[in-house]
Amino acid sequence: MGVFSALKNGNFSFTKAARPTFLKALKTPIFVNFYGKNIAEYAELAARLDDIEDVSGIEVNISCPNIKSGGMAFGAFPDSASEVVKAVRDKTEKPLMVKLSPNVTDITEIARRVEVEGADSISLINTITGMAIDIETRRPKLANITGGLSGPAIKPVALRMVWQTAQSVKIPVIGVGGIMTAKDALEFLIAGAVAVQVGTANFINPQATIDIIVGIEAFLMERGIADLTDIIGTLEV
Repeated sequence: MGVFSALKNGNFSFTKAARPTFLKALKTPIFVNFYGKNIAEYAELAARLDDIEDVSGIEVNISCPNIKSGGMAFGAFPDSASEVVKAVRDKTEKPLMVKLSPNVTDITEIARRVEVEGADSISLINTITGMAIDIETRRPKLANITGGLSGPAIKPVALRMVWQTAQSVKIPVIGVGGIMTAKDALEFLIAGAVAVQVGTANFINPQATIDIIVGIEAFLMERGIADLTDIIGTLEV
């Protein structure tokens, strides 16, 4: 599954002529990840993407601020998460993946709510809110004061949330967060994820995704496991 981020701040400007050339050149299903600043913007973007034949599905990021609610993330509360997913689902027939925020009290409750509103799958987790301080200037190192922490540091949290969520919903769960190696990916699959996304690792090793695939294949062959699905959700507790 390919995940392609093409939308930011509601700006999406592929011309009809450019769409086939650009998207058809990629020989993998394209999922477009997008976010909005309000419900109407989410719905509008979903409607536009629904018209693009070469987009195989959409991944809705509900971790971005809801400006009308003073900067609250849509995914922070069950009601707002439910509302935005319902609005998107009403505007598209494409497969709908919803990316959840870890900055919540109970991620399983939010996962169940978006499932009810028509999500076809769930990806988690998004970044964890953090900050850094320059001790010499005594000022934040980030312009926005706080920012999203990704990479290996968040893997234990992501793994726990994937495990909890996979037991709470009937739709597929995609694991995200700190996956750097095949071992990391296998942990998520054993916890219940049916697929994984690789993000930060690509900045360190552009071939990270290929290395992970090769590593998973080697793991399966060494243990005589015929199919990757045979290990999904096999965690014994």
